Amino acid sequence: MSTSGQHSRFAPDRGLTGRMITTMFLIGLVYVGFTGLLIVLFRGAWPLIVVISGGLFVAQFWFSDKITERAMGAHEVSPEQYPQLHGTIDRLCALADMPKPRVAVADNAMPNAFATGRKPEKSVVCVTTGLLRRLEPEELEGVLAHELSHVAHRDVAVMTIAGFLGVLAGAMTRIALYGGMMGGNRNSNDSNAAIAMIIIPLVSMVVYALSFLLTRLLSRYRELAADRAAAQLTGRPSSLASALTKVTGQIAAIPTRDLRQAQAYNAFYFAPALSARDAATQLLSTHPSLEQRLAQLAKISAELGR
Repeated sequence: MSTSGQHSRFAPDRGLTGRMITTMFLIGLVYVGFTGLLIVLFRGAWPLIVVISGGLFVAQFWFSDKITERAMGAHEVSPEQYPQLHGTIDRLCALADMPKPRVAVADNAMPNAFATGRKPEKSVVCVTTGLLRRLEPEELEGVLAHELSHVAHRDVAVMTIAGFLGVLAGAMTRIALYGGMMGGNRNSNDSNAAIAMIIIPLVSMVVYALSFLLTRLLSRYRELAADRAAAQLTGRPSSLASALTKVTGQIAAIPTRDLRQAQAYNAFYFAPALSARDAATQLLSTHPSLEQRLAQLAKISAELGR
């Protein structure tokens, strides 16, 4: 993994790099340990477990941008369709000296944005139609700079892998149980199935909990790092602060049912899909509080003023 910001003018962040390395190391331990347990419990199905676990992992990492785009209803757009959006991203990429990602738009009333992709050359930055309708050009620039910093720092790839661990645990559990019950002699099979029916769901819950905590370990810090990098690149922290305030306030007004549908992807969004009440009580939110983000931007604004 390259160091943060190595190939762009976005400010490097050693704290972010350290957290990404730590998160990836711990995720690797959990992943190997979980796969190893399945192999021990289902010796007869171990080739299937190894092949499918490796295949799912590679597929998720390789096609993460396409999977996320489809899940969020995004579609790639051309400069002719959205000239202002493309123009802003062109300017920011030139300023940051980084490759331009693909540009996508999601037809969604919730004002938000996200970035995904395994590396800068294969990334995508997406905004919702709700965001485009509500933000002024300077505010949109701040949001896009924030998302581009995720791409440049490569933390979006780490978040994709971290978030997938829980999903993979569930898939591997179903595969292992099926494989174990279909293989071996009947008596041994019945015995193994009885043990697995107790142990595997418990282990899967532990793996999901670890995935959840590891994601939170990185997620809050990476949002603050992206805010810092965007503010320093554009030189207008006040525009990003204005966008944050506006987006957070507008999201709180979105119907609860729509917010719940979007919450599975909160770790990728510019601002979490939470109501005002939920945001105030979410101790394990994927994002730092609005107050914390605004305070950091105010500090950066004062430093730039000097």
